Amino acid sequence: MSRYHEFAQGARDMLPMLLGAIPFGIIFGSLAGAAGLDVWQTLGMSALVFAGSAQFIAISLLGAGAGIAVVLLTTLVVNLRHALYSASLQPYVRHLPKRWRMPLAFWLTDEAYAVVVQRYVAKGAGSYGHWYFLGAALAMYGNWQLCTLAGVLFGQAVPNIGAWGLDFAMLATFIGIVVPMLRNRPQVAAALVAAAVALACHGWPYKLGLMAAAASGIIVGVWLERRRPLALGEPV
Repeated sequence: MSRYHEFAQGARDMLPMLLGAIPFGIIFGSLAGAAGLDVWQTLGMSALVFAGSAQFIAISLLGAGAGIAVVLLTTLVVNLRHALYSASLQPYVRHLPKRWRMPLAFWLTDEAYAVVVQRYVAKGAGSYGHWYFLGAALAMYGNWQLCTLAGVLFGQAVPNIGAWGLDFAMLATFIGIVVPMLRNRPQVAAALVAAAVALACHGWPYKLGLMAAAASGIIVGVWLERRRPLALGEPV
C-alpha cells in the first residue's frame, strides 16, 4: 500500500469517531464565550490544546474564577492518560524520526488511539503505518477546529445549548472506544474496577479521582494478567 492510501484509510476509519465529536466541539465553542474567552482565544485553545475534556474543564474553572495554576494542574491530571496511550504505541513509532513523533504525539487523542492501535495490532507498523496514524489524527483535528468554529459562530444564537444533552454523544463515543478493546478477563476487570473507582472518587478535587481510577484499573489488570498462565483456556 502507498502512503497516500494509508493516509486516506486512516481518515476513513476515523469517520465514526468524528460524528461523536461534532456536538461536543460545538458545545465547547458556544460555552467558551460564557467563560470569558473571545473568538480567537476559543479557536486558539482548540488549535493549541486540542483536548476536549481538558478544554471543558479549563473553561469551567476559568468561569469560576480559578487561578492559572489550578487550571494547569487540573488539566495536566486529566491528560495524564495520554502517557499510557503513548507507552502503548511506542513500540510501533519508536523507529520514526522526531519530525514524525512530535506532531503525532500532539495529535494523539482518545479517538485516534482507539483507531490507530487496532490497525497496529492487526497489521504492525509496516512501511507506512505512520501515514495511517497521520490521516486518522488530522481528520479528528480538522473536525474539532470546524466544530469549535461552528459553536463560536452559531452556538450563541441557540439558547442554553449546553443543557440539550448533546454531550452524551461523546460519552457514547468513549463507550464505543472501550468496549471493543475488552477481549479478556483482565481487561474487563480493569475497566470495571476503574469505572467503580471513578464513581467513588468523583468528588475529589482537581480530577484526582481519574488518576485513582486509572491506577486501580492498571493494578488489577496487571495482577490478573500475571495470573492468566495458570488459567489459560478459560472463557472470557
